[in-house]
Amino acid sequence: MYTFATHPYEHQQQVFDQSWQRPYFGLFMEMGTGKSKVAIDTMGALYEAREINTALVIAPKGVFDNWAKKEIPAHLPERIKTKMVKWQPNFTKKFREEIQALADPDKREPGFLHILVMNTEAFSTKKGASAAQRFISLNPQCITILDESTSIKNKSAQRTKNLIKVGQASKYRRILTGSPITKSPMDLFSQCAFLDTDALGFNSFYGFQGRYAVVQRRNMGAHSFNQIVGYRRLDELGERLDRFSSRVLKEDCLDLPEKVYLRREVSLSKEQVVLYHQMQELALAQLEQGKLATTASVLTQIMRLQQICCGHLQPDDGPIQPIKNNRLPELLDVVEEVQGKAIIWATWTHDIHAIEEALAKQYGPGSVASYFGETAQEDRQDIIERFQDPESELRFFVGQPRTGGYGITLTEANTVIYFSNSYDLEIRLQSEDRAHRIGQKDTVTYVDLVSPGTIDEKILSALRDKINIAGDVLGESAKDWLL
Repeated sequence: MYTFATHPYEHQQQVFDQSWQRPYFGLFMEMGTGKSKVAIDTMGALYEAREINTALVIAPKGVFDNWAKKEIPAHLPERIKTKMVKWQPNFTKKFREEIQALADPDKREPGFLHILVMNTEAFSTKKGASAAQRFISLNPQCITILDESTSIKNKSAQRTKNLIKVGQASKYRRILTGSPITKSPMDLFSQCAFLDTDALGFNSFYGFQGRYAVVQRRNMGAHSFNQIVGYRRLDELGERLDRFSSRVLKEDCLDLPEKVYLRREVSLSKEQVVLYHQMQELALAQLEQGKLATTASVLTQIMRLQQICCGHLQPDDGPIQPIKNNRLPELLDVVEEVQGKAIIWATWTHDIHAIEEALAKQYGPGSVASYFGETAQEDRQDIIERFQDPESELRFFVGQPRTGGYGITLTEANTVIYFSNSYDLEIRLQSEDRAHRIGQKDTVTYVDLVSPGTIDEKILSALRDKINIAGDVLGESAKDWLL
């Protein structure tokens, strides 16, 4: 009997019991229902059963660091000793020695579960793919966990091919996603091929497509091509999928707490790193010169650091400067996992426009509406009513917390995403409560986009501790906020 580090909810226990001994399995569990916990519990149970001695965890850039720093330490029992290495693209001498010691059975210390944590994007490179393949070849008694498996839905991508090769070489395989189908049932083929080439009963994509898609030959000028015009036998496909997967929705988890808080890490681009450090140095110099003597002046510097993290900078006397960033792509990755409707809060107008444009391009213009200072008064109630209508195509409410965070009801959403946070505690609490209020029937999941080691982390930590930042930035503490 496996003893858990963190007590599972009933639905997590059921999925664990159903899956942990299976060679391959799909954890299709909606965001906030604990799919990473189930995967880590599986890792621990298989290790103690002497079925595995190594683990390869693969996750997108936004979450792979969180696996190493928080998820695995939180859910793997302390009695299981681990050696863990996190992937880095730059092969320093130290990193090369660490990964070699981790991978080579002859060099590593016995009595430890050896874990390699890699980001999905590394498999687009020869270096990353080769390192993972070597790790698996030296350690066939391995479980490979692929988080956010829709990242390999494109069967033609080199990343997909590399990941499938690694998955199939592992003794145990797990794929994790809240939404295995994002655009069409054809998304399933590559994800399931990672688990097993015959998981769905088809070694060939075209055999799979021929069974479940309706394909017609189209002509365009001198060219002709095949086009999917519909789908068939989806009940049969669902039955096949159910043989090696478990679907968990938040609405079915009556045992979940009312609020679930998650964070997605977003790395800064090179341009952001340079500007962030420059802004930090300028702010600290002004502080030492006594130029940041008021709360407002310190908060202005905090705001500028935040802007850089979000991908733009608004100078006092000039136009907005866009900065190359990873935040908007990360948001779109998060949105792909969302079932049903979602609220997205952003502090700045520039970001609201960018988010609205990106979602409209991805999901259609009718899928998104913005609600902020520029939104006409006569349109505001209409937006709320359409969002609250379960039959409406409006899925995404993109709002400014200072404008939309008060007094309105948005209970059709059970996912709330913070593209950026206000430093004002009241605004945060009020904006959370737009979804979590009378009329809400489901657990509400809150997702914060955070750039590690920046003002993002400090603001989120303060908000979680119920600290009103505006009253805490003067005197000796000002320097701590700006560092």
